[in-house]
This record gives sequence, structure tokens and C-alpha cells, in this order.
Amino acid sequence: NMNLGQIHTVYFLGIGGIGMSALARYFNFHGAEVFGYDKTSTPLTRELQSEGISIHYSPDSNAIPSKTDLVIVTPAVPKSNPEWAAIEERNLPVMKRAQVLGLISDSGKCLAVAGTHGKTTTSAILSHIMKTHFAEVNAFVGGVMSEGNTNFLYAKNQPFFVAEADEFDRSFLNLNPHIAAINSMDADHLDIYGGHGALVDSFKAFARRVDEKGVLIVKYDLISHFEGLKTAVLSFGFDTNSDYMPKKICVIGGRFQFDLKHPNGEIADLTIGLPGRHNIENATAASAIALNVGVSEESIKKALASFQGVKRRFETFGNINKVVYIDDYAHHPEEIKRVLETTRELYPTKKLTVIFQPHLFSRTKDFEAEFADILGQFDELILLPIYPAREEPIPGVSSEIMLKKVNNDNKQVIEKEDVVDSLNLNNLEVVLTLGAGDIDTIVEPIKSLVG
Repeated sequence: NMNLGQIHTVYFLGIGGIGMSALARYFNFHGAEVFGYDKTSTPLTRELQSEGISIHYSPDSNAIPSKTDLVIVTPAVPKSNPEWAAIEERNLPVMKRAQVLGLISDSGKCLAVAGTHGKTTTSAILSHIMKTHFAEVNAFVGGVMSEGNTNFLYAKNQPFFVAEADEFDRSFLNLNPHIAAINSMDADHLDIYGGHGALVDSFKAFARRVDEKGVLIVKYDLISHFEGLKTAVLSFGFDTNSDYMPKKICVIGGRFQFDLKHPNGEIADLTIGLPGRHNIENATAASAIALNVGVSEESIKKALASFQGVKRRFETFGNINKVVYIDDYAHHPEEIKRVLETTRELYPTKKLTVIFQPHLFSRTKDFEAEFADILGQFDELILLPIYPAREEPIPGVSSEIMLKKVNNDNKQVIEKEDVVDSLNLNNLEVVLTLGAGDIDTIVEPIKSLVG
């Protein structure tokens, strides 16, 4: 039973993760002393250091302050890390990242965004809408918002907390949302769940945690899973029976324009600068939550028009006359499919070269056929070795083995270190880097290359 007011010194084991760093910023903002370990120095950890947070990069149990009130951990750091032993030996209070997020958001009204895809963009849009209307909002987003270059927003006088609700490791069962949205439930994280049924059960358990006086907003084709809840359930999506439905969609000057039907009326002529029809759905889900907490139609219109996006979510560089470069976090076959569809829509005549770093041996094994199928639909494929994250290798699972199953003659496996040198600008029209591992370290070099 941790009380937020009693936490004056906090230690993060794995401070560089996107969710962990947002919590570190929260405690730092509230005047706690914040310390942490991560195995690699990244732009994000260096930003944390410039904000006054103390970080070290090789395990050192002496770096854990003696007066630590709370240690916050992430499943990404294995138990074999020597700092774990020191933490247990000293009997320090330990909480998982997700538990701490629950504790913090319980101090206000939690607006939670869940789903196997789209939750980061939806959370970021919702945060921007709330900030536009109320001037401030508390937000913990699983990506770096382009505006303000941060994954964390803080409000002094607002009760609302926008929280991205992560299904990995059943983390989202630590939240008690006032309002929640669920925008997809595709099979993923089968290393945790075993099968798709268990994943769906977990989302149902999450739905039961939503305040009975609140609202659950669900993508229309998933609504049958959420019958019999005491909480009101509303739907969103392109289906004409949806409670929140985008309509009259058209593209004007490279931006989507649409009207939004909602239970109490309609908002005309909304515009958003994000490519891909799935982002209209993300904007619809975010708008639905906002309308349920008293945000005006005018604020929604203004916020969607000015939303700048999220880093590594279809982030586009370069010049249409030369090489176009797109970087995206896609690491699941469905996400790659969306990126491919959006890219083909924008650049129908261009040659598409994809550089993909598979994330996790288990996911590569579970979806090998689906990965091979979708990756084969690009014009050229460069595969990097699998990024292991928290896992040990699995025999018979590798990028080389997956490459053999890709039906495309224009394919090869290249080490990450050698990729940039292997690119020939004369052969490139649209180049994409996709993946959730450390592929982001080659983004800046490729940006310089395409210039």
C-alpha cells in the first residue's frame, strides 16, 4: 500500500523504456529525487539526464540510493541483472511500472486507451484534444509526441489522466478507468497469453474495471465481446451503425477531411494531417472519449487540425522529387499491412524498399507465415537479424529462415551496422524502416543520406 506523498526518492530499473521514462518525468516533476539504470544511452535517456535525473549504464548496486522509497521495474530488464539481487537483499519496496501508473491515475480520473494497435496515436490525439480544451492535462503516452517532443504531459489543476493501457503482461488490469476505449484485439503477445481467446478474456477483464458511471467505447466489430457490462458501452468505426462514425471522408490538399456523427449530433469538416484511414478511426475514438468528458465540438475541430503526430508513427522525411523516407514502429503483420496500404495509397507508382527488424523470437515464430506474406508485397526487402528484447533465442527461428519463406526475389538479410552503407540512393524511391527494437538508431543516418 504505497502512498504517492511518501515517495521522495525513486529508483528505476530500466529507465529508458518509453513507459518508464514518462513515470520518471512524473516523479521528477513532483520534486522527488529520481535515479535509474538502463543498458544503453539513447536520445531519450540523455534528455532525462538534462532534466536532472541521474542515470548510469552499467549495473552498479552502489548507485541505488540507500534512502530509496520505491523501486520501479519493467519486465524488459531480466532477473539476471545483478541490481535485482541487491534490491531484493536490501528488501526495498518494488512495484511494476503498470502498478505505479495505476496508483498515479487513481488520484484523478483515468481516460484509458487500449488495443493491440493504434493506442499510442489515439492517446496522443486525445492528449492534444484535452490540452487544447482545458489548457492542460496529465498524460502518459507510449510514444514521443512530435509537439513538445515528449511522452509526458502534466497538469496542476486538472483531474484527468490520459493513460495508454498496455495489454502486454496484462499490465492494463492495474488501471481503474473512468472512460476507456478499445480499438483492436488482434492476436499478439502469444508468449504471454498462449492463445487469442486468453487475450480477449484479458480485454474483457479490463472492460469490467471501467467505472460503472463511466463509458466504454469499443470499435464496432468488437462490440459483441462486451455485452452484459454494467458500464454503458458505445461503439465507433466506419460501420453505419456505430455511435461515433466518420463520414463524407475525402482528401483535400494531402489531408483527410470528414464529418463525425455522434449520439448528440454531428461535427462537420474535421481535418487531420495523418495519413492512413486507420488514423481517422483513431481520431474518432479519441474524440468520443473527449465528448464524454465535456470537451466542445469546437475544441475537437481545432485540436485535430493542429495535431502534429507521434515520432516513429509513419514519420515521413525527404522530398517527393527525390527519395521519400518513412519510419514506423510497426512490428506486427497487421501493422505492417497498414503501413504498406498507406504507402501505396500515397505513392502508387513508386518502388518501395522496406528495411525490417523483427522484434522477439516468439512473435517471429508465431507469425512467421504472416510476416513472410506481407513483407513479400514490398518491391524490395532488407531484413535485419531478430531483436531479442527480453528473450533467449529459439532454435529454428531466425531472419535467414524467415527470408526463405518470402516470395520475392529482391530480398536479403543485412546486419544493422551495414545497412546504411549498403543503400544506393540511385536505386531508392521510397524507403521504409519498420520495427520496435533498436532500429531507431539508423533513422538519423538514413535521414542524412536521403537529405
